[in-house]
Amino acid sequence: MKISPHRHQLYPEIEPLASGHLNLDPIHKMYWEVSGKSDGVPVVFLHGGPGAGASPIHRRFFDPNHYRIIVFDQRGSGRSRPFAEVTNNTTQLLIQDMEKLRKHLNVERWLVFGGSWGSSLGLAYAIDHPDQVSGLVLRGIFLCRDTELTWFLEGIAAVFPEAWQEFIQFLPEAEQKDVLASYHQRLMSDDPNVHGPAARSWARYEGSCSTLLPSSRGTSGLESGRAALALARIESHYFVNKMFLSDGYFFENLYKIRHIPAVFVQGRYDMICPMVTADALARAWPEAQYHIINDAGHSAMEPGVQSALVASMEQFKTGG
Repeated sequence: MKISPHRHQLYPEIEPLASGHLNLDPIHKMYWEVSGKSDGVPVVFLHGGPGAGASPIHRRFFDPNHYRIIVFDQRGSGRSRPFAEVTNNTTQLLIQDMEKLRKHLNVERWLVFGGSWGSSLGLAYAIDHPDQVSGLVLRGIFLCRDTELTWFLEGIAAVFPEAWQEFIQFLPEAEQKDVLASYHQRLMSDDPNVHGPAARSWARYEGSCSTLLPSSRGTSGLESGRAALALARIESHYFVNKMFLSDGYFFENLYKIRHIPAVFVQGRYDMICPMVTADALARAWPEAQYHIINDAGHSAMEPGVQSALVASMEQFKTGG
């Protein structure tokens, strides 16, 4: 699959054909929506974070005259209920949720499209349910290894020292010895005066490192308070639990999914999910198509990344 050199734009705004909340367990209800062509090729969008939630712009990566576009908010995220809840919130349960949604919508097989944490969840789902995945389009590859978590919490200081200093100096000096544990403790507090400022600090740090060039868009939406809380609380919950996966999980299980058509889109200057991870996956999975965007960081909305993702979905329309 070769991506054409001209820029691909997002499709125009569309509204859902149907939406609802799916009961998952006694605690959680998951928001879902379907847009595009009612009898089109199913594609499911997996948002990042975990905890970031989906938004209307995510429908626009897909041709609505070809695809049946399925978007949902993972447990605790976005419009799912209860908001920012980490009880019964694990990688394995999110995979089960996807299967429950697939069956609820009478989908036999679907394309899986996800970025950042969404790439992790997409791969994990495919490993457990390879027969239900017709293809993978993954951006900003994240494989949940300890080295990747350490990079996020410490390594980014090599490139964004001012953002990192602000991130750690939010904490009292006595709490800076274990940044993750300190943030996690604050984010789990029921007191808005405790978890609110911590969530905004976490979200501001992540957002400010997400684009190649400084962009207010990277942080503005996340500093609203509500969005920041779900992102920061759920991310820290997953981080302290090692993403609920063994360190080498994806490479150990790659043989189960190498037959699935796959595309990786990676910004060369991605500081949230550095390119070394995507490169390792591409080397281990030579059958996959690997596209490096030389003028981009982490965000899916950077022009080169956005264009490559739309182009990848265009190629899948003709069978890749």
